[in-house]
Amino acid sequence: MRFLKSFTKWNLKPIAITSLWGNILFAIPRILCGLLLTLDFGSSKFGMPWSNSEEPLALFEVASWFPEDVAKFGIPFSLAPWLFAWLGAASEAIGGLFLALGLATRFWGLMIGLTMLTAIFFQQWPKVLEQGVWPILPALGFLWVSIYALVFGSGKIGLDHLISRKIT
Repeated sequence: MRFLKSFTKWNLKPIAITSLWGNILFAIPRILCGLLLTLDFGSSKFGMPWSNSEEPLALFEVASWFPEDVAKFGIPFSLAPWLFAWLGAASEAIGGLFLALGLATRFWGLMIGLTMLTAIFFQQWPKVLEQGVWPILPALGFLWVSIYALVFGSGKIGLDHLISRKIT
């Protein structure tokens, strides 16, 4: 029980930045990348209230084409393509929203980072010889933001900061 409480405090308590401008500059990439992930990248393959995909998706439903793409990555993805597709799409759509809000920032930073590593090495890397590094750049940018969110948390402009003040 004690471990869970200390882990929750660590997970929610962001690194303290005293300057207002520092906090604003710290929050901008997290908020922008979170919004891009949830409104564009994630919602095209995962049913969210704002999804704008070619096929109508129910809430938390994965687009039918996405598990087929995930299965092409090989083992272990081909063993449970619907599960991995759901996890990847959810980390982009739901995780992007939580990242933008600064809620459970470190957890969603980890989930988004794992999703971006998968996208880089299993989806985009084979295209490098034909198209150069351009296909990798969006996933690489989201990976960098997820790493800094994982390490630093939400900063003071995020719900994690408000919650951590209440529980400490």
